[in-house]
Amino acid sequence: MMPHDQKSSGTGVILVTMLVAGWLEVLPLPDMLELLRPEWLALTLVYWVIALPHRIGVFWGFGTGLFMDVLSGSLLGQHALAFSVIAWISDLVHKRMRVFPPVQQSAVMFMLVGAGVLLGYLLQDAIGRAHLAPWVMLLSAPSSALLWRPVYGTLRWVRQRFLVR
Repeated sequence: MMPHDQKSSGTGVILVTMLVAGWLEVLPLPDMLELLRPEWLALTLVYWVIALPHRIGVFWGFGTGLFMDVLSGSLLGQHALAFSVIAWISDLVHKRMRVFPPVQQSAVMFMLVGAGVLLGYLLQDAIGRAHLAPWVMLLSAPSSALLWRPVYGTLRWVRQRFLVR
Protein backbone atom coordinates (compact mmCIF):
# COMPACT_ATOMS: atom_id res chain seq x y z
CA MET A 1 0.00 0.00 0.00
CA MET A 2 1.21 3.50 -0.79
CA PRO A 3 1.84 6.07 1.90
CA HIS A 4 -0.83 8.76 2.15
CA ASP A 5 1.48 11.52 0.93
CA GLN A 6 1.93 9.82 -2.47
CA LYS A 7 -0.90 10.32 -4.91
CA SER A 8 -1.81 7.81 -7.56
CA SER A 9 -3.56 8.99 -10.67
CA GLY A 10 -5.17 5.57 -11.04
CA THR A 11 -5.76 5.49 -14.79
CA GLY A 12 -4.73 1.83 -14.82
CA VAL A 13 -7.25 1.01 -12.11
CA ILE A 14 -10.01 2.75 -14.06
CA LEU A 15 -9.09 0.79 -17.19
CA VAL A 16 -9.09 -2.49 -15.26
CA THR A 17 -12.57 -1.77 -13.88
CA MET A 18 -13.74 -1.06 -17.43
CA LEU A 19 -12.21 -4.35 -18.64
CA VAL A 20 -13.94 -6.27 -15.83
CA ALA A 21 -17.24 -4.57 -16.73
CA GLY A 22 -16.66 -5.52 -20.37
CA TRP A 23 -16.07 -9.12 -19.33
CA LEU A 24 -19.36 -9.07 -17.40
CA GLU A 25 -21.08 -7.73 -20.54
CA VAL A 26 -20.10 -10.78 -22.60
CA LEU A 27 -20.29 -13.42 -19.86
CA PRO A 28 -22.65 -16.13 -21.11
CA LEU A 29 -26.07 -16.16 -19.45
CA PRO A 30 -29.08 -18.44 -19.92
CA ASP A 31 -31.40 -17.28 -22.69
CA MET A 32 -34.11 -16.25 -20.22
CA LEU A 33 -31.71 -13.90 -18.40
CA GLU A 34 -29.96 -12.46 -21.45
CA LEU A 35 -32.44 -9.61 -21.87
CA LEU A 36 -32.16 -8.73 -18.17
CA ARG A 37 -28.37 -8.33 -18.33
CA PRO A 38 -27.36 -5.10 -16.59
CA GLU A 39 -25.40 -2.52 -18.56
CA TRP A 40 -22.18 -3.07 -16.64
CA LEU A 41 -20.05 -0.72 -18.73
CA ALA A 42 -22.62 2.06 -18.46
CA LEU A 43 -22.80 1.63 -14.67
CA THR A 44 -19.01 1.69 -14.39
CA LEU A 45 -18.74 4.73 -16.67
CA VAL A 46 -21.35 6.67 -14.70
CA TYR A 47 -19.57 5.88 -11.43
CA TRP A 48 -16.24 7.20 -12.70
CA VAL A 49 -17.86 10.31 -14.22
CA ILE A 50 -19.56 11.08 -10.90
CA ALA A 51 -16.47 10.29 -8.82
CA LEU A 52 -13.89 12.03 -11.04
CA PRO A 53 -15.69 14.56 -13.25
CA HIS A 54 -12.46 16.50 -13.77
CA ARG A 55 -10.88 13.42 -15.45
CA ILE A 56 -13.62 11.21 -16.83
CA GLY A 57 -16.15 12.63 -19.25
CA VAL A 58 -17.59 12.45 -22.73
CA PHE A 59 -14.37 11.26 -24.40
CA TRP A 60 -14.14 8.37 -21.94
CA GLY A 61 -17.79 7.65 -22.73
CA PHE A 62 -17.02 7.57 -26.43
CA GLY A 63 -14.02 5.27 -25.94
CA THR A 64 -15.96 2.97 -23.62
CA GLY A 65 -18.79 2.87 -26.13
CA LEU A 66 -16.43 1.90 -28.95
CA PHE A 67 -15.05 -0.83 -26.69
CA MET A 68 -18.63 -2.06 -26.15
CA ASP A 69 -19.35 -1.91 -29.88
CA VAL A 70 -16.37 -4.14 -30.58
CA LEU A 71 -17.24 -6.52 -27.72
CA SER A 72 -20.85 -6.94 -28.75
CA GLY A 73 -20.36 -6.84 -32.51
CA SER A 74 -23.02 -4.17 -32.83
CA LEU A 75 -23.17 -1.25 -35.21
CA LEU A 76 -19.89 0.61 -34.82
CA GLY A 77 -20.65 3.84 -33.03
CA GLN A 78 -24.00 2.77 -31.58
CA HIS A 79 -22.75 2.40 -28.01
CA ALA A 80 -20.18 5.14 -28.52
CA LEU A 81 -22.95 7.66 -29.13
CA ALA A 82 -25.15 6.30 -26.33
CA PHE A 83 -22.31 6.23 -23.78
CA SER A 84 -21.19 9.72 -24.79
CA VAL A 85 -24.68 11.00 -24.06
CA ILE A 86 -24.80 9.07 -20.77
CA ALA A 87 -21.41 10.50 -19.75
CA TRP A 88 -22.48 14.03 -20.72
CA ILE A 89 -25.69 13.85 -18.68
CA SER A 90 -23.82 12.25 -15.76
CA ASP A 91 -21.32 15.09 -15.85
CA LEU A 92 -24.16 17.62 -15.79
CA VAL A 93 -25.78 16.06 -12.71
CA HIS A 94 -22.72 14.71 -10.86
CA LYS A 95 -23.01 17.15 -7.93
CA ARG A 96 -26.67 16.31 -7.42
CA MET A 97 -26.09 12.57 -7.80
CA ARG A 98 -23.58 12.64 -4.95
CA VAL A 99 -26.19 13.92 -2.49
CA PHE A 100 -29.21 11.96 -3.76
CA PRO A 101 -30.43 9.15 -1.51
CA PRO A 102 -29.78 5.62 -2.85
CA VAL A 103 -33.30 5.12 -4.20
CA GLN A 104 -33.15 8.38 -6.15
CA GLN A 105 -29.70 7.50 -7.51
CA SER A 106 -31.12 4.18 -8.75
CA ALA A 107 -34.00 6.02 -10.40
CA VAL A 108 -31.54 8.30 -12.21
CA MET A 109 -29.57 5.23 -13.31
CA PHE A 110 -32.79 3.68 -14.63
CA MET A 111 -33.40 6.78 -16.74
CA LEU A 112 -29.77 7.06 -17.94
CA VAL A 113 -29.53 3.41 -18.97
CA GLY A 114 -33.01 3.53 -20.49
CA ALA A 115 -32.11 6.59 -22.55
CA GLY A 116 -28.90 4.91 -23.74
CA VAL A 117 -30.73 1.72 -24.71
CA LEU A 118 -33.46 3.64 -26.55
CA LEU A 119 -30.85 5.66 -28.42
CA GLY A 120 -29.19 2.40 -29.46
CA TYR A 121 -32.57 1.06 -30.59
CA LEU A 122 -33.20 4.17 -32.70
CA LEU A 123 -29.84 3.75 -34.42
CA GLN A 124 -30.49 0.05 -35.07
CA ASP A 125 -33.98 0.81 -36.37
CA ALA A 126 -32.64 3.52 -38.69
CA ILE A 127 -30.46 1.01 -40.53
CA GLY A 128 -32.99 -1.83 -40.36
CA ARG A 129 -31.21 -4.00 -37.78
CA ALA A 130 -33.70 -3.69 -34.91
CA HIS A 131 -34.83 -7.26 -34.19
CA LEU A 132 -36.49 -6.64 -30.83
CA ALA A 133 -39.22 -4.31 -29.68
CA PRO A 134 -37.99 -1.26 -27.72
CA TRP A 135 -39.76 -2.36 -24.53
CA VAL A 136 -37.88 -5.68 -24.66
CA MET A 137 -34.55 -3.88 -24.97
CA LEU A 138 -35.48 -1.71 -21.98
CA LEU A 139 -35.47 -4.74 -19.65
CA SER A 140 -31.81 -4.06 -18.88
CA ALA A 141 -32.65 -0.69 -17.32
CA PRO A 142 -34.43 -2.03 -14.18
CA SER A 143 -31.70 -4.61 -13.55
CA SER A 144 -29.04 -1.92 -13.95
CA ALA A 145 -30.90 0.34 -11.52
CA LEU A 146 -31.18 -2.47 -8.96
CA LEU A 147 -27.46 -3.19 -9.17
CA TRP A 148 -26.36 0.46 -9.04
CA ARG A 149 -25.75 0.55 -5.27
CA PRO A 150 -23.61 -2.64 -5.12
CA VAL A 151 -21.62 -1.44 -8.15
CA TYR A 152 -21.25 2.00 -6.55
CA GLY A 153 -20.04 0.51 -3.27
CA THR A 154 -17.57 -1.82 -4.97
CA LEU A 155 -16.09 0.86 -7.20
CA ARG A 156 -15.89 3.30 -4.30
CA TRP A 157 -13.93 0.72 -2.31
CA VAL A 158 -11.60 0.20 -5.33
CA ARG A 159 -11.12 3.96 -5.68
CA GLN A 160 -10.21 4.37 -2.01
CA ARG A 161 -8.06 1.23 -1.84
CA PHE A 162 -5.94 2.18 -4.85
CA LEU A 163 -5.93 5.96 -4.25
CA VAL A 164 -7.55 6.83 -7.57
CA ARG A 165 -7.68 10.62 -7.85
